[in-house]
Amino acid sequence: MSNELTAADLAATFDAFNRHDIEGVMTCFADDCVFYTVGGPEVHGSKIEGKEAIAKAFSAVWAGMKDAHWDHHSHFVHGDRAVSEWTFSGTNADGSRVEAQGADLFTLRDGKIIVKQALRKDRPLQQS
Repeated sequence: MSNELTAADLAATFDAFNRHDIEGVMTCFADDCVFYTVGGPEVHGSKIEGKEAIAKAFSAVWAGMKDAHWDHHSHFVHGDRAVSEWTFSGTNADGSRVEAQGADLFTLRDGKIIVKQALRKDRPLQQS
């Protein structure tokens, strides 16, 4: 990877998310990155700090939703900021399904993601 993160790098990251490939996903994340989740008790959701903790959080999503998938993802990068848009879907252990559009707002440094702010539509769970 060069010193610049590209839209192609983000597309490859989302392809890795869809393969549930944690090593592939974390390639673009800096060691000191911060992830603000789509939900949580704070105004920003929950804050997860550090590459290792973020990798565990992503892996926990896949463990809880074996079919977690980000469809129709598209990406753009402008300087030290980037955006990814997607449609997330997955099935919870109780059979209820999530399907909603969302986006990630990224802050970049030296070709790596240092902040991932995840945003997703607040849509009611769908029954299978």
